[in-house]
Amino acid sequence: MKKAAPKFSVEEVLRATGGEVISKSSTVKRFCGISTDSRAVAPGNLFVALKGENFDGHDFVREVLEKEAAGVLIQDEEKVVPFLTRENTAIIRVADTLIALGDLAHDWRKRFSALVIALTGSSGKTTTKEMIASIMTRKKDILKTEGNLNNLIGLPQTILEMTKKHEAVILEMGTNTRGEIKRLTQIASPDISLITNVGPAHLAGLGSLDAVRDEKCDLFLNMSRNGTAVINLDDEAILAGSERWDGKRVTFSMGTGADVTAAQIEKQGLKGISFRLVIGGRDKEVMMKIAGMHHVYNALAAATTASAAGMDLETIAEGLAAFVPFSGRMEVIKLQNGAYLLDDSYNANPASVREALMALKDLKGQRNGYVFLGDMLELGSQAEEMHRKIGMLIATVGITALFLQGDFSPITAAGAIEGGLVPENIFFLSRQEEDMDYLKKHLKKGDWILVKGSRRMKMEAYVQKICEVFGCNRSNHQLETVT
Repeated sequence: MKKAAPKFSVEEVLRATGGEVISKSSTVKRFCGISTDSRAVAPGNLFVALKGENFDGHDFVREVLEKEAAGVLIQDEEKVVPFLTRENTAIIRVADTLIALGDLAHDWRKRFSALVIALTGSSGKTTTKEMIASIMTRKKDILKTEGNLNNLIGLPQTILEMTKKHEAVILEMGTNTRGEIKRLTQIASPDISLITNVGPAHLAGLGSLDAVRDEKCDLFLNMSRNGTAVINLDDEAILAGSERWDGKRVTFSMGTGADVTAAQIEKQGLKGISFRLVIGGRDKEVMMKIAGMHHVYNALAAATTASAAGMDLETIAEGLAAFVPFSGRMEVIKLQNGAYLLDDSYNANPASVREALMALKDLKGQRNGYVFLGDMLELGSQAEEMHRKIGMLIATVGITALFLQGDFSPITAAGAIEGGLVPENIFFLSRQEEDMDYLKKHLKKGDWILVKGSRRMKMEAYVQKICEVFGCNRSNHQLETVT
């Protein structure tokens, strides 16, 4: 379905961004649609010429004008001098086009009464966002972050898709540099804010775990004072960072004393996880078709957020039960030889790798387990130590063989050997055809394979190769029912 295009008058753009029209003969009064991609520009659009380390939108001004864009938002006037006298084109100069894009999105957000939910966290935020959406969509028309559009470019693009029909907007926020969450929160002006957890992620850009905490907790400190903060009582970093928030809050915990909690948690093997969801003294059984105990925390975070948004217990339980994990995030795939592939290849940091390993341990039981692990990136000066510790943890899970890829592979291997895994069962990934030879000889019915790694390691290629070699049904992205 074609997306609605946001409409701005020239005056509205100038007011929102503090910009100035510098074209000499412009008669343009209004823009229909805002684009940051020259390839996708349509007639009547306002093209925002963003600049990055490896691209400069100013280089494509001629192209977008040939596609009949009605205007261009620029910051480098020298690069558009040849177009300043072009008729029917509004060229608007701002100090920073990235900031201006956010300002336009903020202006658009203020035009609607939809409830805006924002969430961030070191791990689990995308899964939690999808759980919230699974709940909210049962009663409301929602808009949500798609894919990885959770940064200073992607989040404004999502907001600019808002229309009058939307009753709730669910926005994921990512960060790898100090100040990003603050800016994203300023753009979104959320009514409800959630931090799933704080852990060792993006340390290369943020520097320390304390800095990660401060960055994440900016989500609470910069939203409206009338907003609601969703607090994870079991995360000490979040508790410390949220002390400065004196507004309304709702809480969740695995223990007592929280507004939302879980009881009678049971691992159901291939069926998933069951628990009783407790909200306000009432409880309801939930059966979730997803692997990994850590997803109970994601479910609690989603349930608490949905409750703060006015969803009732029955709707929340139904939404959680209906949630199905999607490709690359704890997706269980049954291979045709009866073995199982746990695809968690989308991304990785120390916390999420640990959680995936614990899920593998539970699922495989006494059967053989094989781990394909790519490097965990953006860990800064702590990278070597964290890879060594992950190697040691892998050895305790009781796996049969470890396959490693990346610059830190020798360090992970050394940790695994230190933990007790024999060197003969550690392999360094090189060519996919050769890497599959071991599995062809050893993988049997009931065995498990985990594939995990940071996004840039492209571990999904090994998921695809395993499926090609052993055969699988990628159309079924949920745990099977076992009788």
